Amino acid sequence: MAKEKENLTARERQAIQTRNNLLKAGKEVFLENGFQKATISQIIKRANTGYGTAYVYFKNKDDLFIVLMEEVMDKFYQVAEQSFEPKSKKEAQEQISKQVHLFLMLAVEEKAMMSVVKEAIGFSSEVEQRWNVIRERFIERISVDVRYSQEHGLANSSFHPALVARGWFYANEMFMWDCVKGDNDFSIEDVILNLTKLYVDGLY
Repeated sequence: MAKEKENLTARERQAIQTRNNLLKAGKEVFLENGFQKATISQIIKRANTGYGTAYVYFKNKDDLFIVLMEEVMDKFYQVAEQSFEPKSKKEAQEQISKQVHLFLMLAVEEKAMMSVVKEAIGFSSEVEQRWNVIRERFIERISVDVRYSQEHGLANSSFHPALVARGWFYANEMFMWDCVKGDNDFSIEDVILNLTKLYVDGLY
């Protein structure tokens, strides 16, 4: 990566820096004002760049926000992408429980940004469409784990992997938003225990 940067021209390095400045400014403005009240003008002013320059990188605030949303969701995806090769139902339950724990704790850790994501999904069709793409990415990854368990005789092979994965992600997504809003009537530990047990006992 360092070598790649060394090979960049001064103009290319400046372009990367300008884009990064806009993203940094955008994140600050969104966190301060929320999605609806944030404006591209506020972001451009905070980034100390020109309007013409800013629009080279992002067509509007929605476009810029989508990049920020994808950056934070990549952290969640790293949890979903963890190696899943259990040799028994017990191992599967332990690994799934760990994933749910990391997923929900990340929601708490990224609460401020995820609150803006939730707001943006409700106000911007562009953000909503991108969220649906992100959601499908998670569902496909979960499907891989379900198929692995079925192929190795751990999970009930009569279930459709994609449907199971969709239901499992929706359940986790619901509790993720509860964590972000602080609306949970139960402890995260209780949610993890019950959610994991319901899923594992139903599938395995």
